[in-house]
Amino acid sequence: MSRIIASFQGSFGGFRLDAGFDIPAGGRTGLFGPSGCGKSTVLRCMAGLVRLQGGNLRVGGEVWQEDGYFLPPYKRAVGYVFQDARLFTHLSVRDNLRFGLRRAGGGRIAEADVVEFLGLAPLLGRYPAALSGGERQRVAIGRTLLAQPRLLLMDEPLAALDRESAEQILPRLREVSARFGVPVLYVSHQMDEIERIAQHLLLMRAGRVMAAGALTDLLTDLSLPFAARDGAATVLELTVSAYDETYGLTLAGAPPLCLTVPGWLGAVGAVIRLRVRASDVSLLRRPASSSVLNLLPTRILAADIQTGPHVLVVLGVGEARLLARITRKSWDQMGLALGQEIFAQVKAEALAGA
Repeated sequence: MSRIIASFQGSFGGFRLDAGFDIPAGGRTGLFGPSGCGKSTVLRCMAGLVRLQGGNLRVGGEVWQEDGYFLPPYKRAVGYVFQDARLFTHLSVRDNLRFGLRRAGGGRIAEADVVEFLGLAPLLGRYPAALSGGERQRVAIGRTLLAQPRLLLMDEPLAALDRESAEQILPRLREVSARFGVPVLYVSHQMDEIERIAQHLLLMRAGRVMAAGALTDLLTDLSLPFAARDGAATVLELTVSAYDETYGLTLAGAPPLCLTVPGWLGAVGAVIRLRVRASDVSLLRRPASSSVLNLLPTRILAADIQTGPHVLVVLGVGEARLLARITRKSWDQMGLALGQEIFAQVKAEALAGA
């Protein structure tokens, strides 16, 4: 698979950055960390807007930066979406979109496709002053896509929006990479956003990349802070296999990871994303008659056994991973151990779309 390989070292505005990473040049990568840890500076370095004392950047095998060489920003074909939409106030929505298209001189991403994808048709004749915050941000994303980017950088694009507007945009952000074939780097300090959008994750602290990998791998890594937080969860991407019209249930996944979820979540073949909280997973030594619909054969891969009342357990289900938070008393009474095969129960009502 094509890769994005980066290393940036130096000071910028009194801030010291020493960040290196190697991620897929495809799909959606989240950059997560507290405010001021260097996430936005990394994006600026990738766009060529900041040139630090030391830096190397390869995108899909093409050198963008190395010792003695620096590809200027206008040649990088990078799309950049900020917190604020930065639309041209004197241009209509249609002309804002076409500004991006004119700059690129046309290309594989068509105006009609972007308008349909972002639901912009009713807005085309309006001006930015007459748009809501969420509408302006959708136009900004559309204009950026029509500039035909090879790489899409998004710097907290939902931070200035109310919850309702953000909820309207989130599903589109999750689909944009696959729909238009553009890798996305998405910055946020809100973990719930990262869980709903990203496939891969970079964890940053104080100017450094502390961990990098697949989202689920990092969410279930007991050495990282994600698993220990309140509301710890893992995220699963499953393919819809059937819909039970009698009971109104969606069936998703394939053995050994098959889940039943209330409601209609998509047509057969659609890929859905589910968030499974550690507190909603219970463990059984053997199958038993129960009202719980989801019973999964698993293996205990790791456990964080402290002196407190709870044990955090990492479970393997085929290639996937789950987290379970149980009491230390339950761990001891069940005689659980690493490597042991165990059954996990997940209430259908507890599953939430991510």
